[in-house]
Amino acid sequence: MLIPYKQIEPSLDESVYLAPGACVIGDVKVGRCSSIWFGAVVRGDVAPIKIGDGVNVQDGTVIHTSRFDGPTSIGNFVTIGHRAVIHACSLEDYAFVGMGAIIMDKVVVEKYAFVAAGAVVSPGKIVGSKQLWAGLPARYVRDLTEEDIRMIKDSATHYMRLAEHYIKRN
Repeated sequence: MLIPYKQIEPSLDESVYLAPGACVIGDVKVGRCSSIWFGAVVRGDVAPIKIGDGVNVQDGTVIHTSRFDGPTSIGNFVTIGHRAVIHACSLEDYAFVGMGAIIMDKVVVEKYAFVAAGAVVSPGKIVGSKQLWAGLPARYVRDLTEEDIRMIKDSATHYMRLAEHYIKRN
């Protein structure tokens, strides 16, 4: 479902897969070959949201902004796991956010950074490139391996292919 807000229509590239039950509201731009899955909400009503190319926003995720801390920016080939909350923050290219993780205001998740399932990243933190963060509150655990990096890349590719199958009706 695409819903305008204050006469601003969401803008999705024609290649985007928007699953039934997903809502995209207001000042939202979504790039090529991205996918927004069942029950996800992307709500750009108080500030803009930019989602890059090849991003997968999995089932039940909420992406929002803040009237105080501003927009949400998501780079290219980012994976956002089921039921995550992404709020007024920045996810750089190839960032990976695990299921149920919460990324709070003014957080930066750098390129190839990994936030583990269930982690809560407190406002203003920087999750460094090629680092794994986990816990409540989330903290640095270790550097990523080359295998971890491959998994992040494979996740983005897998979801682009999966979305293609849905677009073609399996």
